Amino acid sequence: MSDDQQSTVLYEVKGRKAYLTLNRPDRLNAIDLRMPGDIAAAVRRANDDPQVHVIVLQGAGRAFCSGYDLKMSAEEGGGTQGSTDGDTVWDPIKDFAWMKGFSDDFFTLWRSLKPTIAKVHGYAVAGGSDIALSCDLVVMAEDAQIGYMPSRVWGCPTTAMWVYRLGAERAKRMLLTGDTIDGRTAADWGLVLDAPPAGELDARVEELADRMAGVPVNQLAMQKLMINQAYDNMGLHGTQVLATLFDGITRHSPEGRWFQQFAATHGFHAAVKWRDSGRWIPEGGGPIPTAQDLED
Repeated sequence: MSDDQQSTVLYEVKGRKAYLTLNRPDRLNAIDLRMPGDIAAAVRRANDDPQVHVIVLQGAGRAFCSGYDLKMSAEEGGGTQGSTDGDTVWDPIKDFAWMKGFSDDFFTLWRSLKPTIAKVHGYAVAGGSDIALSCDLVVMAEDAQIGYMPSRVWGCPTTAMWVYRLGAERAKRMLLTGDTIDGRTAADWGLVLDAPPAGELDARVEELADRMAGVPVNQLAMQKLMINQAYDNMGLHGTQVLATLFDGITRHSPEGRWFQQFAATHGFHAAVKWRDSGRWIPEGGGPIPTAQDLED
């Protein structure tokens, strides 16, 4: 992975800390086909560097990450996520392998022997929340937003970290509504570690990372492996397999097809606006709203 502007993830080391920067600022760092692999490559690079003790993941520009860049696949009618050939025949195992690969790439942040900190500003939503919640610790500006809006239609969070971080009731509160919450609420609920004012975000992350960076790498790895093992014993892997299968189903259910056809007719942003507004999503699909319906 190069450090030039063509990479979706920039890499820099300063003072025992590796900084991974999601680098599609013109698209609010939306996830394209390269970004998951670039994240995994950067994590491997940091783990292979004996000088690095801590990994900090951040986003360039106005946001951490706005989720998958789905505009093209939604508007052009791709069935399997990432497809733009208009094929409406769904191969669930092909879909599963595709999305599981992305999730495994994100989860290198969790499996990394060295601790990872997500520094969230702006938005960490939809697939962007999967990335942030794959880190060991999340520090989020108090005015930033996090959530998984596609849980209303056309998505299921494949890393399944909401329940492991929040518990059942608050995970249901988020995923049964598709709402977003700000950093202050996320910290109060225990979803993220801290939510400083936006102007203090950098300093707060540096203070935390510097504190960890003074610990020997082997000590960091052993403490992290011990804690992660408890989550593995609670069935984390199996939950992620189920979530990834459900993600594919949501995109090919009658309601998922309705959403995609809505996007193809009126554009992805109009479909997302309808979904996130709380307006009813018709059971079994139903007719596509007219231009007049969008104005009402």
